Amino acid sequence: MRMATIVKNCLNSGSLSQISTKLVRFNVVRNYASANRVKAFKKVGISDRARNVAKALEMRTKTPEEEAAILTGQTIKSVGQSLGSRGYLRPTKPYLPPEDAMEKVLAVAKSKNIANAREMFTNGQRKFEFLTACYEVFKHSVPNSQLHEISSVEDAIIFYQTPVDTTLPLDTLKTVDLPENLYIQHEYIRFHPETDTMFGGKTAFPKSSTIVTGLKYKDKYRGHVAKKSWP
Repeated sequence: MRMATIVKNCLNSGSLSQISTKLVRFNVVRNYASANRVKAFKKVGISDRARNVAKALEMRTKTPEEEAAILTGQTIKSVGQSLGSRGYLRPTKPYLPPEDAMEKVLAVAKSKNIANAREMFTNGQRKFEFLTACYEVFKHSVPNSQLHEISSVEDAIIFYQTPVDTTLPLDTLKTVDLPENLYIQHEYIRFHPETDTMFGGKTAFPKSSTIVTGLKYKDKYRGHVAKKSWP
């Protein structure tokens, strides 16, 4: 409405120059853009291909000693993770070698036409047949982790002369003569107010419960739920 009034007044006065001057003054450029509406500049990241190429170039610049050290560190780390997830007790059967273990291994080698005990196995099939025959005699097989160590009959003799003890280190201490000032409590003690009556069935930790959750020890140890004064 204001602009129409200005044009009408200028037309009535007959001055076109006034119209152009006032239109320029009236037509003020206004910027309604907001800073919040402006999209942030997205930084271009490195693609997987470029990252792999850069990593390959970095590995090429390393010496063989450095690469071997890296691989060794990764191997030790993986072994540690394996022990942490599965424990140190392996499902291995105990083995007590007989006194004539060497004679039995040599007899098996003779039956497989192997005359020289130090001769390396020529192929995997021959090694497999020999170790299979040894298992039938000793009922003790070579683990997969040690198959690469058995490369001759002599290695098999050393393997079958080595006993395998699966007893835990803590259980082994039961048969060892300990010093007089050292005592090991193999069976842990759980508090229960009905059996521990030395102090009237009271414990030093009155708010702590001794709950047995394992199926293995549920019948062996009794659980106790402590009474709480709150809530």
